[in-house]
Amino acid sequence: MRGCGSGSRAGGAETVAAPSRSRAAPGSPSRLQSGTVPGEGTPSPELRSALGSPASAGMHKSGACEGPRYSPKEQVSTAEVRIGPMRLTQDPIQVLLIFAKEDSQSDGFWWACDRAGYRCNIARTPESALECFLDKHHEIIVIDHRQDQHFDAEAVCRSIRATNPSEHTVILAVVSHISGEREETSVLPLLHAGFNRRFMENSSITACYNELIQIEHGEVRSQFKLRACNSIFTALDHCHEAIEITSDDHVIQYVNPAFERMMGYHKGELIGKELTELPKSDQNRADLLDTINTCIKKGKEWQGVYYARRKSGDSVQQHVKITPVIGQGGKIRHFVSLKKLCCTADSNKQIHKIHRDSGDKSQTESHSFRYKNRRKESIDVKSITSRSSDAPSLQNRRYPSMARIHSMTIEAPITKVINIINAAQENSPVTVAEALDRVLEILRTTELYSPQLGTKDEDPHTSDLVGGLMSDGLRRLSGNEYVFSKNMHHSHSHLSLPITINDVPPCIAQLLDNEESWDFNIFELEAVTHKRPLVYLGLKVFARFGVCEFLNCSEATLRAWLQVIEANYHSSNSYHNSTHAADVLHATAFFLGKERVKGSLDHLDEVAALIAATVHDVDHPGRTNSFLCNAGSELAVLYNDTAVLESHHTALAFQLTAKDNKCNIFKNIDRTHYRTLRQAIIDMVLATEMTKHFEHVNKFVNSINKPMAEETSSHGEGSDCECNPTGKNFPENQILIKRMMIKCADVANPCRPLEMCIEWAGRISEEYFAQTDEEKRQGLPVVMPVFDRNTCSIPKSQISFIDYFITDMFDAWDAFAHLPALMQHLADNYKHWKMLDELKCKSLRLPSDS
Repeated sequence: MRGCGSGSRAGGAETVAAPSRSRAAPGSPSRLQSGTVPGEGTPSPELRSALGSPASAGMHKSGACEGPRYSPKEQVSTAEVRIGPMRLTQDPIQVLLIFAKEDSQSDGFWWACDRAGYRCNIARTPESALECFLDKHHEIIVIDHRQDQHFDAEAVCRSIRATNPSEHTVILAVVSHISGEREETSVLPLLHAGFNRRFMENSSITACYNELIQIEHGEVRSQFKLRACNSIFTALDHCHEAIEITSDDHVIQYVNPAFERMMGYHKGELIGKELTELPKSDQNRADLLDTINTCIKKGKEWQGVYYARRKSGDSVQQHVKITPVIGQGGKIRHFVSLKKLCCTADSNKQIHKIHRDSGDKSQTESHSFRYKNRRKESIDVKSITSRSSDAPSLQNRRYPSMARIHSMTIEAPITKVINIINAAQENSPVTVAEALDRVLEILRTTELYSPQLGTKDEDPHTSDLVGGLMSDGLRRLSGNEYVFSKNMHHSHSHLSLPITINDVPPCIAQLLDNEESWDFNIFELEAVTHKRPLVYLGLKVFARFGVCEFLNCSEATLRAWLQVIEANYHSSNSYHNSTHAADVLHATAFFLGKERVKGSLDHLDEVAALIAATVHDVDHPGRTNSFLCNAGSELAVLYNDTAVLESHHTALAFQLTAKDNKCNIFKNIDRTHYRTLRQAIIDMVLATEMTKHFEHVNKFVNSINKPMAEETSSHGEGSDCECNPTGKNFPENQILIKRMMIKCADVANPCRPLEMCIEWAGRISEEYFAQTDEEKRQGLPVVMPVFDRNTCSIPKSQISFIDYFITDMFDAWDAFAHLPALMQHLADNYKHWKMLDELKCKSLRLPSDS
């Protein structure tokens, strides 16, 4: 038998990585005799008996997989392996010997394993070998390929290679030595069968030991590192950043799932392609690619903003970081690119679109779960709505119940927004992530749309207006008690007989001919109707909009209803009387006539808006909500200090309507239309409550104005596309339009012609003066101290009201409805108040104009 083959491998083994034609060196001993030096050849029978040979251990039994057994002095240790910055610990090597019978060669490998400290098993049949391997997952397998009468070695190798655990296993074929006259055989059949190496038989323990040690530090160590790379690929696959690896000539070698989601491609469509084959975005600078290539080819890292084109054709703005990887020969062998969407105004839309297009919800769901787990308290719906006696069973059901809640598809829009922000945070720089944390804090507050009035240098007029008009909360008196006043309902005078539209006196009819004009003078109508303008204007406006036809009611019923509603307005109020109601009705009708408003609402919306305007302040006591809450009035108690007057106006309007069949304008419409109409009326009247002012305005701007502006810019400045791309006719947007319309109609006084604006300013100031007087008389907290008739500057109060409430709202409404005349009046009136204020005049006009 020949000894060590030519080359670097000892013991006649050759690496079966490529065909080899090297021959074994002559002179190698075929077998050492018993009694030789331990460690060389086969140990003597005495030594084998002392140490426990395979034969003495009973491992010669056919079909058995026996072992492992170690010498008494053996120390099994683990090895530390490094792969880049990663530190790994390799467990002791396990070896499987597959020999049909015991001989000197199997003994040589056995004692070599013993010397190296490896765990060793011996199998006698293919079946036991496969079973043992599937149980132990050996790193090295040695198969006897010298004889075929017991089993087919190549078939055994193939059966092992067919299993998943064998991917990183080194399989060694022990072949018979080749005589000097025979030509070296090719190793290709062994490679094709699944062997890694070939070992020419040599029973020397040292030869076997050297072979195993080389395998451990070579193939086994490499395979161990490759196994560790699975954890790196797992991390890449679950990374939220898009990752792309290319060769030095820019052929795509790997992309992770995040890259697939971002770009819309499947990895099979990308791997193997050159980057130049993929479509490019035309939004990058012409020289950007040359700049990037020049940088990275020098071995330098490049990072910056780059526009990429998705498979769908959309361009996405990415923050890209490209790092060259040095490999064999000290040359660049790979480029690793990390890509994430830039945090721009459109990034949320891009993230949402990418998730939607990819159909992959795992990222969104993971962030949703992370957000939900961040909440300090979870809500179990069943535990809240069930009786306390059910508590034990509910506690047992809490986990499944919460699982159902977390999996519900009826997710609130704000939750979706938070989830998108959480997703964006994952891949954002620290500064951006911190800013997004602040965004999340703001989103979790209750008053998302109401600005916070600063405490420094604040205008007392603005502060008082905000406190008086936007607060329903109770203010404690010095004695910590609340004063309750009597109900402030007004006692109504006897109602006049109904009139018909044809019976209107000529002076009134002449005034009403101009009611479609914005400059219609409501105060002249108030004078000629003896403070009953609502009935006359209502009959005219309702007839113009076909209200009776829609409600299927007679004109007599409508007249009776208008008289009842007007009779319940307090004529003693200087401002909140039926003239104000008629003014709001006129403004609402004017807005309904504007083309874009008309195109956004249907007939039911128009009828609801006109009715809401008519009743929006019915039975108003001439006092603010804050006053009623502080006084502990019956209305405040009834409506729990929340939207007290607005709730009362709507409730009383429907009560008065249903009370008498002669004035029930809803009696002939079906229940479905009535419910829809009623809900619309209630919603609009409640929208006039000032505590929700900024919420309504900002929702209108974000849902109506901004999409409309984007539409205009996309179609050109001169276009006026009415194909409804902004969704104005969507029910939710119709609600926003109706709310904004009645809000603007309710406080349109600063947009009226100057003389009417001045008159309204005097009336509202007088009503606030009267409230301050009563608060002082009753010892109540003074809600608006600046409205003291002895010290108040009316121009300052008007300037503050316009600045804080009117300007932004009417800018938004004008952008939608196109109201140049109103905006001009507003500018002129503002100049009037500023001029008076600069002259230190506190009254409505200069003394010389009075």
